[in-house]
Amino acid sequence: MATLRIPTPLRPYTDNQSEVAVSASNVSGALDQLTEAHPALAQHLFTEEGQLRSFVNLFLNDEDVRYLDGVETELKEDDRLMIIPSIAGGSEALAKVDHSALRVNQAFIIGLNIIAFILNGLWLAAIVTFVMVVGSLLRVPGFGFIYKSLLKPAGFVKPDVISDNPEPHRFAQGFGAVVMLGAIISLFAGAFTLGWGLVWLVVALAALNLFAGFCVGCAVYYWLNRLGLPGFVKAPPQDVFPGARPKRQVS
Repeated sequence: MATLRIPTPLRPYTDNQSEVAVSASNVSGALDQLTEAHPALAQHLFTEEGQLRSFVNLFLNDEDVRYLDGVETELKEDDRLMIIPSIAGGSEALAKVDHSALRVNQAFIIGLNIIAFILNGLWLAAIVTFVMVVGSLLRVPGFGFIYKSLLKPAGFVKPDVISDNPEPHRFAQGFGAVVMLGAIISLFAGAFTLGWGLVWLVVALAALNLFAGFCVGCAVYYWLNRLGLPGFVKAPPQDVFPGARPKRQVS
């Protein structure tokens, strides 16, 4: 049987197997067998249209299958098929994420919510919720406009651009916005203990991210990715614990 080599970033989706034996007659059949045995892997190899993703390279022994017969390339008994992501050491290219914008957003969420609690300011908590919801819809940090238009140009906060996935951070903010919506509904309904409890949950999660560099919402996103849920297509950056802030700066 031919052997299919799995790169390190994709091994969590194959029960940590580094190699999988396949009995297919060609490359396409081998990939079909692989994804049938490990369905969560499919979204990392193929687009929604069923096409092989652009960053996935396939090598048969030492030859790129694109220069053979593509996915129709025949496999022999002792062939070794390798999946090699085009980005060294990882899967899809990471984006450049300015973590200073994220931290400013977290700081405003924490500060304004604490002031809202002290003053019993339901409307202030509602404003925070509105900003978080709008940010989630626009796919940007809600209070990021303060960083972008004021703090960054004035030099009060310097950019901290890191190679990272923006999607988990958007998911985290969206999750926080949903919790804040529940808090506002509870507060205006008179359920103050529940409402302020939910507000403090958001404060605690934002504080953990701001001060400890751990994003719980991001960790949940990556966990859902491990489960193969549609839409959660990003895996954690290489050598980064799911939810932890990457250390490597972008040159």
